[in-house]
Amino acid sequence: MATGNFNRALLVTGGAGFIGSHLVRRLVKHYPDTLVVNLDLLTYAGNLENLRDVENAPNYRFVKGDICDAKQVNALFEQFKFEGVFHLAAESHVDRSISDPMSFVKTNVLGTGVLLNAYRAYRADGGKFYQISTDEVFGSLTDVGFFTETTAYDPRSPYSASKASADHLVRAYHHTYQLPILISNCSNNYGSHQFPEKLIPLMINNIKQEKSLPVYGEGINVRDWLWVDDHVAAIDLIYHQGKTGETYAIGGGNEWRNIDLVHFLCDEVDTQLNRPKGTSRGLVTFVRDRAGHDHRYAIDATKLETELGWKPSVTFEEGLRLTIKWYLENSDWLNHITSGNYQEYYKKHYS
Repeated sequence: MATGNFNRALLVTGGAGFIGSHLVRRLVKHYPDTLVVNLDLLTYAGNLENLRDVENAPNYRFVKGDICDAKQVNALFEQFKFEGVFHLAAESHVDRSISDPMSFVKTNVLGTGVLLNAYRAYRADGGKFYQISTDEVFGSLTDVGFFTETTAYDPRSPYSASKASADHLVRAYHHTYQLPILISNCSNNYGSHQFPEKLIPLMINNIKQEKSLPVYGEGINVRDWLWVDDHVAAIDLIYHQGKTGETYAIGGGNEWRNIDLVHFLCDEVDTQLNRPKGTSRGLVTFVRDRAGHDHRYAIDATKLETELGWKPSVTFEEGLRLTIKWYLENSDWLNHITSGNYQEYYKKHYS
């Protein structure tokens, strides 16, 4: 169904967050005949400064709202008759889920149910409900093996359990109501505009300021890292060419121990700041390990690569250098985040 001067409307939930803002930017720029609506509550991780380059685009709309608010969500769906939904809105930080699990249950489970009901009632023909999930729903790996689309769910934290619950709801609506759905499970993302409580931007910021670099346990936990621009390219591809009802695993093929990653960041930030190599490694401090800390995540993205032709566009080292460069060159953005001033952007520009 056309919406105004546009051929279709797409909803992105959580579009002011890290991955969401990269996806919104891609959709707005790649599909000028598509109206892209960004629904975000602007909690601590939602930052409209992430989207300054597209905020005045004619095919972009921002709506401040809560996915758990059925009245508001239904009104949006009735107004725009969205062809498709890219569902990224979620509480996503493991440490926060340990201290406040019910917030994760509410947003990640109830909110997903509200969206599914609205999509079922008001959607336009031809689209899909796309659930963007995580590899953490699969639990933890030993030193061998990989997560695939058929790996059994075994979540280990309130965060991953709430995302697993949401995935189950999405699949249930597909089987019960024949709702056209897609699910993808991705590995750890990195790149520009990431909230600096996450490992890579936290370390870059601390290295720059010569602050302590806290590393859990002995730093031997292993993660598979995916550049966010490659992730949203995969999401775009899966939505438009993926098979309805299918799951796709998205991984960067970059397994690094946390301590090795931190050492790389130390050396590369030193290089970009013209400091003597090795200057920042002395800032590393080992802290008490996180409760239930999964040992290793690693994704086998063979299905996505063979069926849809997707591949990462950069090596991890290349992506990290670009990421470090961005954070070092965008100190105003980082300062707004760490000071809390970014939360004033909505009031100044949208209210």
